[in-house]
Formats: sequence, structure tokens, C-alpha cells
Amino acid sequence: MSHKHEQLLRTIFHDPISGNIHWREVESLLNHLGAKIEQSAGARIRVVLNGVEGHLHRPHHSGTLDRQGVKYLREYLAHAKATPSQYEEGRKRTE
Repeated sequence: MSHKHEQLLRTIFHDPISGNIHWREVESLLNHLGAKIEQSAGARIRVVLNGVEGHLHRPHHSGTLDRQGVKYLREYLAHAKATPSQYEEGRKRTE
């Protein structure tokens, strides 16, 4: 994982929740993690990562996720086993 993606993953899971995460960076991270992304109705997208399906919402009036959007993204990534600690564990196994 690139340093940029690794840092973004940490930012998503950091408390307090950031209100300054750009959607294009989230899409890049999801693609990098191997997620399958499909357009759904309106601003919704269907994401499948590690066999876990979820629906995320693109920001409507800006390119930045609000805190609620980041919270939902965090919950989805945790269910899909894509947390910073799980990434670190996987990296240690490959070294």
C-alpha cells in the first residue's frame, strides 16, 4: 500500500473524526484495496470489498465527506476487515 493510502486509512480511523477527507481519495483507496465499485441510484455507490457489500454516498455539494460520511465509511471498512491494524498485521506476515 502506498504511503498516501496508508495515511488516509489511518485518518479515517483516527479520533476525533475528520471532516476533511476528499471523496476522490476515498475512491482511490477503495480501488487500491481491490474493492468492486458500481454506481447505484443518485449519489449512492455499491461497494464490495473482501466479500462485504456496502452502500456509500458521494458528497452532494462538495468533494469532501462530512463526519457522518466518514463514520459510515469507517464502519464499512471495519466490517470488510480493512482497518489500519489489520493492514499492519498483513504487512508483517509478508515481510
